[in-house]
Amino acid sequence: MIEVKKLDIDGKEFEGVKVFTGKVYILLIKAEKGFLGCGYFNVDVADKFDDVMAVVTGVKSFDDMLNALIVKASKQAKALGIKEGVSGKEALKLMS
Repeated sequence: MIEVKKLDIDGKEFEGVKVFTGKVYILLIKAEKGFLGCGYFNVDVADKFDDVMAVVTGVKSFDDMLNALIVKASKQAKALGIKEGVSGKEALKLMS
């Protein structure tokens, strides 16, 4: 199952993607400059491609992602001011 959903976050539009692997849900919210991903994603790979990416863990929904704290961020995300410990919502604002 794959779900694609438009998300309104403080008046800005983002795109959420939810994929069920058969065991877990992979979650991603795409912003203009990068994306917020669940713990399934690897920041080291994002760094190889100079992608802006931040990771939150322990999430099962898009709302969970917005409220969770960033546990890891790519170098390009850090350059935008995204740090470990900020909320997913704040990280997305910095990516928009």
